[in-house]
Order: sequence, then structure tokens, then C-alpha cells
Amino acid sequence: MHEIVLNLHMHTYYSDGTGSHTEIARAGMKAGLDAVIVTDHNLYVKGPEGYYDDGNKRILLLVGEEIHDRTLAPQKNHLLVFGAGAELAYRAGNLKGLIEAVESRGGLAFAAHPDDVAAPAIHEEALDWENWQVHGLTGIEIWNAFSEFKERTQTLVHALYYAFNPQRIAIGPPAETLRKWDEQLSAGRCLVAVGGSDAHALKKQIGPLKRTIFPYEFHFQGVNTHLLLEEALTGDLPHDREQIYQAMRHGRAFVAYDLPASTKGFSFSAHGYGRTATMGDTISTRLGVTIQIRLPHEAECRLICNGKVVNTWHKQKLCTHLVKEAGAYRVEAYRVFKGRKRGWIFSNPIYLKG
Repeated sequence: MHEIVLNLHMHTYYSDGTGSHTEIARAGMKAGLDAVIVTDHNLYVKGPEGYYDDGNKRILLLVGEEIHDRTLAPQKNHLLVFGAGAELAYRAGNLKGLIEAVESRGGLAFAAHPDDVAAPAIHEEALDWENWQVHGLTGIEIWNAFSEFKERTQTLVHALYYAFNPQRIAIGPPAETLRKWDEQLSAGRCLVAVGGSDAHALKKQIGPLKRTIFPYEFHFQGVNTHLLLEEALTGDLPHDREQIYQAMRHGRAFVAYDLPASTKGFSFSAHGYGRTATMGDTISTRLGVTIQIRLPHEAECRLICNGKVVNTWHKQKLCTHLVKEAGAYRVEAYRVFKGRKRGWIFSNPIYLKG
């Protein structure tokens, strides 16, 4: 498997961001990303997809869309659409029909920022996900960096503090989002988790104070989605695009907060009955299964099955555990950064079947 670092869910000046696709690509290269997926609101921008180069650096920029029904007040149920290759915002009024249209085009549908709260201090309304009964979702965005900023800025004082100290914002995905995800996994639904920056590079002014909240490059060093591809990126757009979307579809991914320490090299595998499984795979519990977790740096590590903590390790890089019970097993890892324990790695599940 070949690991790449992807940042998804961001906006250009075609919707409510401030930068161009080229500026986003340059910021991604500076942040050390391998790929980005731009998702403007209710607009599929044709043309900018492809590889961008800057000296010896290269990045793949893909184009998706964030679709929502603009007639709703307040706004709810934003859907991230990847790989559909066409404008589908005209279906926003029928969520079930929209997801079916995405699926018919071979695309992926992710519930965006499921637990997004209002932030009146910065004139932001709640944009959470309500329709958990709908079928056909590929997955959910368990960690959204801009939503977390909104959660922290319930007063103007907080908004100013975090605008100038953005490295202190991130703590982890909302507990309620993780609970809902585990609930769906326990019910037998295979929902893939991704993390997004929701980057806008918004330019704000309060009196004489001017600030970009937050530059694309800063966001791209934070909450990312790491993908495990079958082979390294080749430079061929159609081939590499398909590789990325297949890895996302099958859950060969983990959500990471890369600012405290690089998460590259993380691995989560299950070994049993003559085969090895990784994130997104299913393996039999026959004769028992050995879970193996490798962390790039020492951290607190938790093994979770159907929402319940099975084991916890402290200050370790290699963790192993023998299991016999069926369920959806996933990993969480935490590190101390800026004086506070923060979420670092959130894996997709390995599914153990009896």
C-alpha cells in the first residue's frame, strides 16, 4: 500500500472562499500534501482538475461539490459529492434522489459536518446533518476543522483569541459525531470516515484588526485524510483519480491531525485464519484475530469495537491485542500538544465477522 495525504472540503471564490484553484494547489504543495479536493457550494467547476507543479513539488487537484438545498431555513444536510463528474446541485431539493444520482454516476456521497453548531459571534448558523434515515451514503465527515472553530467561538472574545491562535483550536471530532458513527457501524452499516478542513481563507475585519481566518496553508497542515492506495500516484489524472476514489470508497483511510506530529506511517491491521486485513476489510474471527497497531510516535492509543473501548495503551508505538468477538474495530490515538490532549489519529474500521 502507498500512503498519500489528502485534504478535502474547501472553497474557492466561486462560492464563499477567497482563493483560486491555483492558489489552493500552491498552498497544498507548501503544506506537503499529495492531493486536494475542492468542493464549492452547489457548483461543479469544470476545468481546474489536474496536476499542478512548483519546482520539484507536485499536487493533484480534484473537483467535487458541496450540495445543499438553499430553500431550507436553517440550512441542513450538506452533502459532499466526489467523483460524480457532473453538476448535480439541481437535485438538492430531494436528498434521496440526489444520493441516487451520485451513485448512478459512480460517485461518492459523504454527510458533511454532522454536528455543526451555530456561532452567532461570527454570524454563522448551524449546518448539521439531520437525515440519518437516508440510505446510500458512502460515509461521513467525522472531523471538520471550521466547524470546530465555530464551536469554540461562542463569544467575540473567543473568536478574536482563536483567530490569532489557530493552533489551539483543534481537540478532536465531536463526541456526538463519533457516537452516531459507532451507532451506524454497530447496526451493520459500513460508513467511511473522512476529515475535512472546510477551508475558506476568509478575510475578516473588526475595527482596525484584519485577519485571514484561516489561510489555506494553515488548514492543510491540520485535519487531513490519509489514504492507502494500491500503487503510487503516477501523474496520470484519470488513473490517479480513480485510485483515490476507490481508496475512499473502501475505507482505506484514516483521519489525522498532522499539526502536533506527522501521522505518516500509521498502520492498523488484523491477522487471522491465513490472511491479513487492513482498514475497510472484513476478516473472520475463526480461531481468533490478532490486532496490530503501529504509531509513528508514542501516544495514547485506544482500540474500540462498536463504540466501546476494548483496550487502551499509553506512551506506546506498537500495540497488539487478541480478539474473538465480531464487530467493527477502529483505533483512536491522542497526543499532548500546546498543553492539552488532542485527537491525533482516527482510523476507519476493520470488520470482524463471526
